[in-house]
Amino acid sequence: MTVTYVIPGAEVTGLERFWQVVGEAVNGPDGYFGRNLDAFADCLSGGFGTPDDRDFVIEWREHELSRRALGHEETARQLRARLARVPEVNRAFVQRQLDDAEAGRGSTVFDWLTEIIDERAPGTLRLL
Repeated sequence: MTVTYVIPGAEVTGLERFWQVVGEAVNGPDGYFGRNLDAFADCLSGGFGTPDDRDFVIEWREHELSRRALGHEETARQLRARLARVPEVNRAFVQRQLDDAEAGRGSTVFDWLTEIIDERAPGTLRLL
């Protein structure tokens, strides 16, 4: 039987809140399902609350509200934090991403998350 996890888009006000919302959707109150992009990708690969047979869907309801909350402004905020800790060899790349986000261009946090879901759990995401 397919398990459905619901992400209430109106509750996603930023990336930190997304981690809480998705953790609770999958693993109940105070549940964990990643607290950074790499951990989220790992969780989607199985063994962190999703069924072993990978028979699940993620319904992201009111996803347009989340898309706005996780848009270029939030992306720039996340990239500023990343820039402060990124190794020197990657600094120019992250700075270009930050410049794009501040100009309203390029991928957003919302895009990052949906791409990870599509890559790690293909066919499970329903944007409603």
